[in-house]
Amino acid sequence: MASVSLILKGMAMGMAEVVPGVSGGTIAFITGIYERLLLSIKAIDLNLLQLIFKGKIKDAWTKIDGNFLALLIGGMGAGIVVGVFAITWLLENQPIGIWSFFFGLILASCLVIGKDISQWNITNVVALVLGTGLVYYVTVAVPSSGNEALWFVFICGAVAISALLLPGLSGSFILLLLGMYTYIIPKVKDLLSGDLSGIMVIVVFAVGCLTGLLSFSRVLTWAFKNFKNVTLAFLTGLMLGSLNKVWPWQQVLSTSINDHGEEKVAFSKSVLPSTFSDLSDNFLYGNQAQVGIAIGCIIFGFALVLLMSHFGAKNNATD
Repeated sequence: MASVSLILKGMAMGMAEVVPGVSGGTIAFITGIYERLLLSIKAIDLNLLQLIFKGKIKDAWTKIDGNFLALLIGGMGAGIVVGVFAITWLLENQPIGIWSFFFGLILASCLVIGKDISQWNITNVVALVLGTGLVYYVTVAVPSSGNEALWFVFICGAVAISALLLPGLSGSFILLLLGMYTYIIPKVKDLLSGDLSGIMVIVVFAVGCLTGLLSFSRVLTWAFKNFKNVTLAFLTGLMLGSLNKVWPWQQVLSTSINDHGEEKVAFSKSVLPSTFSDLSDNFLYGNQAQVGIAIGCIIFGFALVLLMSHFGAKNNATD
């Protein structure tokens, strides 16, 4: 049962990472596996390579919490496949419903993570405000035009994967800001469909991801060990700031064309449902506010997080 639970958590993380504005780190946090994941990644070092070269495979596997990591990565892989096809379809065909669901999910996550802060003081409040301000600024920043050079693809991989470890900062959204979302995601989709023409781009991106993952996990592990309350407050702020990005009623300000000739949202801003209803020619979203559907999806996302948090806490207590 624990194995199935880990796979499902990995799938949820994988699906979240495909969506600009939703973080796999948020899913890891609310399901109770965040710090264990950081420690597992941090264990990948030179000492691990030495154990492997000496033939001590069992010791190496134990060092990185191999069973946990393998099940989680397997689930994430499956989640990415589902996300690339199913979630992207929902984003294109039911944008208000799916964004409302994510809004409820992240709103509840702020409460779940915030309650783990054992005491509030001025330092923690400042950390909360800084985290909120940082991500809010990111959500209103204008995306760049991108760069298809392999060195830039590598950097994007390192930065995007670092965002994966931060609740509230989506790796996909970072790619969007860097102007690379409509370049990288279609390459992944093509590869999954059997088209190998973009495999070099994916390999370079993956190497960048691995580099960023191994580096940033050490920073976060140190922060949790030495400044846990401040770190939790900052991470809660990151999620609060991201609520602007997942607000379901968006006025599309500009669009772009990907390398398949498809028009995509490049930049949008949050508006009230009443303002949304008055819009004309609003690409993708239209102007039907669907307030009832939105509220229902927000409640569903909120409730789902509370359930995941509850069962995640129970699993941690029995581990």
